[in-house]
Amino acid sequence: MPYPKKLLNEGEEIALDLRPHWWFFSKHIATGIPLFVVGGFVLSVGNKWLNALWGIVAVVWAGWLALKYLEWNFTHFVVTDDRVIYRTGVIAKRGVEIPMERINNINFHQGIFERVIGAGDLDIESAGRDGQSHFDDVWHPDGVQQELYRQMEANAKKRAGWSNPAPTYAPSAAAPAPPTVPEQLQQLADLRDRGVITAAEFETKKAQLLERM
Repeated sequence: MPYPKKLLNEGEEIALDLRPHWWFFSKHIATGIPLFVVGGFVLSVGNKWLNALWGIVAVVWAGWLALKYLEWNFTHFVVTDDRVIYRTGVIAKRGVEIPMERINNINFHQGIFERVIGAGDLDIESAGRDGQSHFDDVWHPDGVQQELYRQMEANAKKRAGWSNPAPTYAPSAAAPAPPTVPEQLQQLADLRDRGVITAAEFETKKAQLLERM
């Protein structure tokens, strides 16, 4: 079941959506191995009371494993372009959210066997009340660390773009003022003297300009 998109913010994109590594079940598998060894011995004895007791224990173990599977299925470690989200729980829910801009440092730890199977732990140090968040059984924590750093860088660039207002451009030069009526009369007189317009046309334009004064 993927992380519900209805829980994302508008425009938020998911970069990683991980469930715990299968090593999450290691403790439950380890307890099951001796249980089945004992069960084989009990069945070989053939005592009905021992068989019944082993059957009850086996049912309890299977129910416990089923609950852990549900917990695994409803656990999400999500990296988006805005935050880190961790949610777990079938009925009662709990979660952690860390905004990208508050993350200060990311550390991971893998033992030798964990490196072989691709599991590990991740610690995220952030500014805030909690300070550090620890996550167990993360798939390839070194790769998750690198993806977190990429998203942090992209988020910082995006926020820097939001913080800078759009530049305003002033006109390079003021528009020239239109010529006054006396200046226009002088221009008309020049045109008349050069023979571009006739005297009659000059008088007509002159009358029109004088009416505007």
